[in-house]
Amino acid sequence: MILQTRRLVLSSLAASVLTAAFVPPSHAQQLSSGIDTTTFDHSVRPQDDFYRYVNGGWLKTAQIPADASSWGAFQELRENSRNAEHQLFEDASKANALSGSPERKVGDLYASFMDSARVEKLGTAPLQSALEHVASLSNNKQLPAEFAYFARMGVRLPEGVFVGADGKKSTVNIVQLSQSGLGMPDRDYYLKQDPKMTATRAAYVDYITTMLTLAKQPDPADAAARIVALETAIATPQWERARNRDRDATYNKMTVAELEALTPSFDWKAYLNAADLSKATDVIVRQPDYVKALDPIFANTPIGTWKEYLAFKLIDGYADELPSGFVQAHFAFRGKTLSGQQELAARWKRAVDGTDSDLGEAAGTLYIAKYFKPEAKARMDALVKNIVNAYKVGIDSLDWMSPETKAQAKDKLAHFKVKIGAPDKARDYSTLVIQRGDLFGNEQRANEFEYADMASRLGKPVDNMRWGMTAPTVNAQYNSSANDITFPAGILQPPFFQVNADDAVNYGAIGAVIGHEIGHGFDDQGRKSDGEGNLRDWWTAADATAYQARTTKLGAEYDAINPIDDLHINGKLTMGENIGDLSGLAQAYRAYRISLNGKEAPVIDGLTGDQRFFIGFAQIWRGKIRDDALRQRLLTDPHSPGDYRAMVPLVNNDVFETTFEVKPGDKMYLAPADRVKIW
Repeated sequence: MILQTRRLVLSSLAASVLTAAFVPPSHAQQLSSGIDTTTFDHSVRPQDDFYRYVNGGWLKTAQIPADASSWGAFQELRENSRNAEHQLFEDASKANALSGSPERKVGDLYASFMDSARVEKLGTAPLQSALEHVASLSNNKQLPAEFAYFARMGVRLPEGVFVGADGKKSTVNIVQLSQSGLGMPDRDYYLKQDPKMTATRAAYVDYITTMLTLAKQPDPADAAARIVALETAIATPQWERARNRDRDATYNKMTVAELEALTPSFDWKAYLNAADLSKATDVIVRQPDYVKALDPIFANTPIGTWKEYLAFKLIDGYADELPSGFVQAHFAFRGKTLSGQQELAARWKRAVDGTDSDLGEAAGTLYIAKYFKPEAKARMDALVKNIVNAYKVGIDSLDWMSPETKAQAKDKLAHFKVKIGAPDKARDYSTLVIQRGDLFGNEQRANEFEYADMASRLGKPVDNMRWGMTAPTVNAQYNSSANDITFPAGILQPPFFQVNADDAVNYGAIGAVIGHEIGHGFDDQGRKSDGEGNLRDWWTAADATAYQARTTKLGAEYDAINPIDDLHINGKLTMGENIGDLSGLAQAYRAYRISLNGKEAPVIDGLTGDQRFFIGFAQIWRGKIRDDALRQRLLTDPHSPGDYRAMVPLVNNDVFETTFEVKPGDKMYLAPADRVKIW
C-alpha cells in the first residue's frame, strides 16, 4: 500500500529521492502525515516550482470570497476562528450573564453591533457632540487640546503619540511620537504620479465628499479637496517605510523643551497636559525632521481646514458604527478601491471582528475554554524548546562569526520568553461601560478605555506579561523590547499545527513560524538589541560587516522579484521578514533532525520525513490575492507575498536541493555560491 501511494504521490520525482528506510504498514498506518495531497499539481515538477507543485491543485480551484481581498491558509484559519467566535458571541448575547461580567460585556457589545435598526434610527446623532467640539475651534492655538481630545477617541492625527518601552531602557515606559495622519495607506498614494495612483486620489476625494455630505457638513466637495491637499503636505516629509524600520534612526530621545523647539507653532506641553501625559519629561521622537516639517503646516493651514480635516477623520474612523450610507461609502473606497473586495462582509462578521477588537481578552477567554486543549500547548512548548536549541547549535556552527559575538547571541537566545495560546490572566474590563443599543457609544468608550490604559503606563514599569494579540488571532509575533515571542491559539490549527500529526509537518509548518519569530531577534533590526530588549551593539565590527554582506545579498534576491506591473518587492522594507523566513526554515529543519535522535523518519503516505517537512512549509503559504490588494501590500507591507515567502527560502536551502534532487537547469536551482545563509 505504501509503495502504491508513493508512486501515485511522487510520480514526478526520481526514485533515488526516497532515501528513508522502509516502514512496516502497521506502523505507518498509526501515523498521520498531516499533508493534504489533494492540493498538489503533478503536472508541475517540484524542481521547477515547488510552491505550485504543492499548492497548484488548490490554486486552480480556490476562489477569493467576494468579501475578501485575499484568500489562503491564513485567511481560512481566520474564517474558522471567526465562525467559532460567532457562535460564542451569539450564545453570550442570549445568556443574560451577570451584569458587568466579561461574558455579559461580550454579549452586549456583539448585540449592539448586530442591532442595525437601532443604528439607522439614531442616524448621525451620535456624531454631533464631537462635531460640535470641532466646530467650536476658532484659532490654531487650540489645536493641541483638540488633538488630545480626538486622540482619546482613537482618531488618526498627524502625530501618533503613545506610551511604550524605552528602546534603550526596556523596563521603563516613555512617551513616543511617530508620524501619522494620512487617510490613504502610504505617502506614495499621495506622491506617485502613475495613472493608478492618480485615479485612487480622485476616488479618495470623492469618498471624502460623500462622507462629509452624509454628515451634513458644509461645502463638502471643496472641503474634500482641501483635506487631500493638507494630507499631501503631511505626507511629503514623512519617512519611507523602509527607513522607518531602522531602530537606530528612529531612536531620538529629547526633552519636552527640545520637542517644543522643533515646532514652535504647536504647544506640546499643552498637548501633553490635555492628553494626561503631563508627567513626561522626555520623549522619543521617531522622525524628528518630520516633526520639524509639521511646524509650518500647523502655522499656515487655516483653522477652517483643520476643522474639516478633524471632522472627516472622526466620521471616517467611526463609519462602521454609523448608518448604512456611511458603511457602504467606507467599503466602496477602503474595501473595493484600495483592496479590490467585491462585496461588503456580512454584518455578523464585522460584529465579530469589532467585538474581538474591543474586548479581545474577554472574548479570548471564551474561545480558549472551548477550543484550545492543554495537549496543544504542551506540544508547542516542546517545539519551541527544540527550535531554540537548534538556533544555539546554528550559532555555534557559524564560520563567519567570532566567539565573542557568538557568546552574546547565545545569551540573548537564553533570555527569550514565550507566550502560547492566551494570556495567563485576562485584562480587567470592569471600568469599560458597554450598553446594548449604543454601538457608537460603546466604540467611543472602548477607544477611551484603551487610551486611558495606555496613558496610565507612563511612570510605571513595563509589564511584559501583556499580550499584543488576542487568543483567536491567526498570527505570531516577536517583541524586541521584551525579547519575547507570541503564538496565539488561533494559529495553532492545520495546516500550521496538528496535534495528531507526525513531527515532520509540524516542524515544517508551525516550526518554521516559531523559527521565524525567534529569527526576528536576530534579523537586521532585531540584532541591535540584547537579551533584555535594550538597544545595544553587541557585535564586533568584523561580524557586523560579515552579517550585512549576507543581508545585502538577500535583499538583492527580493529586489529582483516583480509580482505585478512595475512594482518589485522592496528588499529593504521586507528585510526583517525575509530573514525570519530564511532562518526560520533552516532552524526548524535542524530542530526536526535533532528531534529524531539519529533515527530515520518513517515514510508516511509515500513521503519521507524530509519531504513532508518541506511540503508542510510550502502548504502554509498557499494563497491568492486581488491585484489592488497586492499593489497595496508591495508598497506598505514588510512581508513579501506568500508565494515568494515559500520559494526564496527554499532555493537558498541546501537540504531542499538534495531532498528533491534539484539540478542545474531546474528553475528551483540556485548555485551554491549564490545561496544566502545567515543563521
